[in-house]
Amino acid sequence: MKQLAFYRIVRIVWMSVKFFTQVMLFQKRHKGYFTPAVQDKWERLVTKQAREFNKTALKLEGLLIKVGQFLSTRADIMPPSFIAELEGLTDRVPAVAKKHAVSILEEEWNTATSAHLLSLSETPIASASIGEVYKGVLHNGTAVAIKIQRPHIERIIRVDFKAMRIVIWLAKKFTSFSKQIDFDLLYKDMVQIIGDELNFLQELRNGRSFAERFATMPGVGFPVYDEELSTRRVLVMEWIEGSRITDLAFLEKHHLDRKVLSERVFRLFLEQVLEGGQFHADPHGGNILVQPDGTVVLIDFGMVGSITPQQANDVLQVVKGIVLRQYDEVLDGLESLHFLLPNANRQLLADAIARMVRAYETDELKQMNSLVIDRLLADIKEIVRKEPVQLPAEFAFFGRAISTFVGVLHGLDPKVDLLAIAKPRILEWARSRNDKEEGFFSKEEALRFAGNILLPLKDLPTKLSTYLEEPTRMRQYIEQRDVAQQKEHRLLQTRLFAGMTSMLSLGVLFFAVWSGHQPLTLVSGASLLGTLWFYWRT
Repeated sequence: MKQLAFYRIVRIVWMSVKFFTQVMLFQKRHKGYFTPAVQDKWERLVTKQAREFNKTALKLEGLLIKVGQFLSTRADIMPPSFIAELEGLTDRVPAVAKKHAVSILEEEWNTATSAHLLSLSETPIASASIGEVYKGVLHNGTAVAIKIQRPHIERIIRVDFKAMRIVIWLAKKFTSFSKQIDFDLLYKDMVQIIGDELNFLQELRNGRSFAERFATMPGVGFPVYDEELSTRRVLVMEWIEGSRITDLAFLEKHHLDRKVLSERVFRLFLEQVLEGGQFHADPHGGNILVQPDGTVVLIDFGMVGSITPQQANDVLQVVKGIVLRQYDEVLDGLESLHFLLPNANRQLLADAIARMVRAYETDELKQMNSLVIDRLLADIKEIVRKEPVQLPAEFAFFGRAISTFVGVLHGLDPKVDLLAIAKPRILEWARSRNDKEEGFFSKEEALRFAGNILLPLKDLPTKLSTYLEEPTRMRQYIEQRDVAQQKEHRLLQTRLFAGMTSMLSLGVLFFAVWSGHQPLTLVSGASLLGTLWFYWRT
């Protein structure tokens, strides 16, 4: 085991050092100019890194799978090509042999599996980084889902955390990522959350807590757990007949309204934020099931985060500021949440937020208005690079949950309007706060809020104009892009010609000096100086 631990640490740290070195050399080599050609090189580099990480994670498993899942949702620090390569780590973890799973069952139950089960499926129906799920049947005929921890996973995770501490130290010393995230606090949260995930009894308690908390919410269900058969490494729960909420064929077969489902799921997660408390930190499609009658069932409460009531208030202050177009309130909320440091350029950030909201409301983002998106992305990258903007470690898992969940929602209903769904519930939440303490909304703000609900009607001409003008803007954008690419291509050809001519002139000059041919020396020398000057000017 010691040799295995040493091997894992060396593999993980070596891969990290290799990646950090490649990134540092690339940034040093291309510092100051990020042309389309350089951008293409960067994309190829990180895609290659992601492919190697994916291969290593699937081989070593353990914490690397979790890290890969986490990185695959960090669009704020990882480029799209890196994220695309890591998609699927949740579902592609190789299964272990059934005999190992049965061995753990018998060890935990201290008896043969036949003492409790009539049957157990030959292969797992799901295989993840921490555990595998089998379908079983109890002696009373009840079908159950049995989650069994992977062999030696606790020791593997402990070893991987040692490697991760070394990697984090390297990242803090030699990369700029520490400007965006508190690695020490992130490491602490990872140990806490993943440590809880290794204890299936904690998952049982989390699941029951969620079931009690949302017991009255219509159209939503939670699994019932068998406490007698559940242990630290085995979790037994009722078998849920249904399918992943992202299984569109299943939804069509049972005539389920995707819009209704998306609104129901969104409200379920919105409630987790409004009043504070625990939130599901891993809401991917496989953890949100839908039954034939349309009931949404939330499962797998191993990865659960917490948000305090004060943090919930700050989040709602941000939402309120966006709804009422009071961007100073948005910035106040972000600063209270520690996303912004006090010396941030508030006016610059407020302008960027205003443009993003305006683009969302006029459907320019949904219509893929290329010019608007390019400008917004450029502004965001510049702000993140120059301004003291960071992702607090305590929100790393919250951000991961949101980005994962929004991806599921848009896959379910690409036209889902999250702000339209959230507005009535936020207004209701604000009224309840008015009953408890000094008003969250003033009368003037309430009127402005009501006006904003009707705002889409006012923006209808703008949306129509945007739609009609998009082909012209797209053509102009393509023409500008083509001109820029042609210019860059001609520049590269010119420099290549100048470089080859310089090398040829240098060779002739050496020959002329060696042979003592004075006229040829003067001509070749002048040619070399001329081509070098031309190369430098271009």
